[in-house]
Amino acid sequence: MEHIAALLFVVGCSSSMTDCRELQVPVSVFETEQACTAERPFALGDLQGQAPHIIGRCLAVDPALEDDYDEVVWNVRPDGTLVASLEVSGMVVASNGERPEKDYLSQQ
Repeated sequence: MEHIAALLFVVGCSSSMTDCRELQVPVSVFETEQACTAERPFALGDLQGQAPHIIGRCLAVDPALEDDYDEVVWNVRPDGTLVASLEVSGMVVASNGERPEKDYLSQQ
């Protein structure tokens, strides 16, 4: 099993840099941070035209948490700097496929 060392995260922003959204890239995970950094300019070039401003960062992936990351927390500062990090939210979702019928009359 190969490990992921970096994730390429890209956002596209309006001309005023006030309205930004995540953009999808064809390849977003890399075995080394250097590979991500080398691919970044090409990925950004491929996305030209999808937004007035396109910004991307390579985010380091901790191998010990690789399977636990479940969200990217990000913000674009007024100067156009993309601040982003991979996070483990700690949210646990449990589900039980078997749902007994409730007797609403006997519930207090």
